[in-house]
Amino acid sequence: ATMHETRRQGRAGFALLRLSHLQGTTVPELDGAATRHPVLIVGAGPIGMTAALVLARYGIRAVLIDRKDTFNDGSRAICIARPSMHILERIGAVAPFVEKALGWRSGRSYYRGEQIFRLEMPHPPGEEYLPMYNLQQQYIEKFLHDAVAASDLIDMRWQSELAGIECHADGVSVRVSSPEGDYRLNASYVLAADGARSPIRSMLGLRLKGDNYEGRYVIADIRMDHDFPTERRAFFEPAANPGGTVLIHKQPDDIWRIDYQLREGESEEEALKEENIRARVGAILADINHTKPWELEWWSVYSANTLCLDDYRHGRVFFIGDAAHIVPIFGVRGLNNGLADAENLGWKLASVLNGEADEKLLDSYSPERRGATLDVFANATKSTRFMTPPTRGWRLAREAALSLSLKHEFPRGLANPRQMQPYTYSESPLTPYAKRDAEFAGGPVSGSVTPNARLADGHFLLDLAGIGMTAILFCNGSPSAEQTALFDQLGKIDKRFIALPVACQESTARARAIPDTNGKIARLFAAEPDTFYLLRPDLHIAGRWKTAIADEILRTAGRCLGREAP
Repeated sequence: ATMHETRRQGRAGFALLRLSHLQGTTVPELDGAATRHPVLIVGAGPIGMTAALVLARYGIRAVLIDRKDTFNDGSRAICIARPSMHILERIGAVAPFVEKALGWRSGRSYYRGEQIFRLEMPHPPGEEYLPMYNLQQQYIEKFLHDAVAASDLIDMRWQSELAGIECHADGVSVRVSSPEGDYRLNASYVLAADGARSPIRSMLGLRLKGDNYEGRYVIADIRMDHDFPTERRAFFEPAANPGGTVLIHKQPDDIWRIDYQLREGESEEEALKEENIRARVGAILADINHTKPWELEWWSVYSANTLCLDDYRHGRVFFIGDAAHIVPIFGVRGLNNGLADAENLGWKLASVLNGEADEKLLDSYSPERRGATLDVFANATKSTRFMTPPTRGWRLAREAALSLSLKHEFPRGLANPRQMQPYTYSESPLTPYAKRDAEFAGGPVSGSVTPNARLADGHFLLDLAGIGMTAILFCNGSPSAEQTALFDQLGKIDKRFIALPVACQESTARARAIPDTNGKIARLFAAEPDTFYLLRPDLHIAGRWKTAIADEILRTAGRCLGREAP
């Protein structure tokens, strides 16, 4: 979730996680070194650290700077969606997230105390992760930082603030301020992961465009012993917040996140006073019949906005996460959208820097990820207008829908803050044969995220995918000579290529394919013998063919490495 106009309040020494200050270190540039770094990442939040880890996965060195000397505290972004867990898995950081986070797949919506909607997110048996996980942002940052610290390819520099930037045709030069002194740093590319108030964006004269919404919410993290399961609860017009809404999420360590909407005309300054927050939270807890003691740990405020840059690329500077877009908190899209930015740009930039892809590949980053942002806006705007009605007309419409929901089924879905869904790159220049979808009766479409499947040995199909392109071929026991030749040609286009043949019939002792017990994988992909799926490094589907067409498959693979102009 992304907070706009955030104010940090609360107690010093946040009780959830004792954080030592992360000291800056002496850097080579201060000793006169004139190194040209492949990548500079500005901002060591979850998005910046993920981008560094994606690059490191491909052997690319990066310098990662942040002006802070410790992690953020408070819950902030807390909901990690299933696709993001796969990203964390691919960068080798997922284990502590699985151990600490609270997984969930359901939610409830209430109107004036009465339940009107029950959310059940799909959880197919072949999926490795639950649809959603709750984890406070300081843990997210700590776990990612542990992975960053373990990498020899990431030069992490805390207490280092970008003070100036100059863009050139062949690179970027920046000035960095640190406690040890100012220095000049040169990089081939810069990733701006410096947040909603991005200094880089300001320095380059760029600005976000879009809509600002009037509704404001206070976030309060509290500690309490409460036995409600891990679900997202949304309360419309509860007794504790008449005319407004309340959201409640459970987090690890007996911490609960409570978001409540400020009333129209309510002073933000007054609302953020500790005594007023305690009174409002106390009333909300009374509404859910919680009478045990509780502690107020941290609080902040945010408003809902749909803002983004016209282009996420400015020469050799790329914007990711909140530096590129601000999305409403409803539907947990902020963090997850930013993690997808980091992976999308990371594999493409690494391929270019490794000499494995043409620089034209980088032209696909902004259309794909800005398209994802606009899709988020289209969905999140519906939720935002319902959660925080911008006009009297919207307020009347919401009240009518909620009132009808007490007795009728049809309007109840409106009370569901729509959850984040991964974007489908069906119109991307890297998806040239999306028309082949028409040949299938079902299965995942071109551009979508590849579904996972549990294998007979207990492992998962996507665990076998590589860090380059991956092919899933459905065959009769073993690939034919022609199919093997196609694999060889793909291996010449992409040296990281991995082939995953799947047997469409009971495998024999000599079969060289993944056994598909009872045809579950084939049904998932709507496949038959000779069906071919080509996956990108981020496991989005570059194309699928009911019957393999070699020249189209090879052309698609080349397109995914920027080797053919769209």
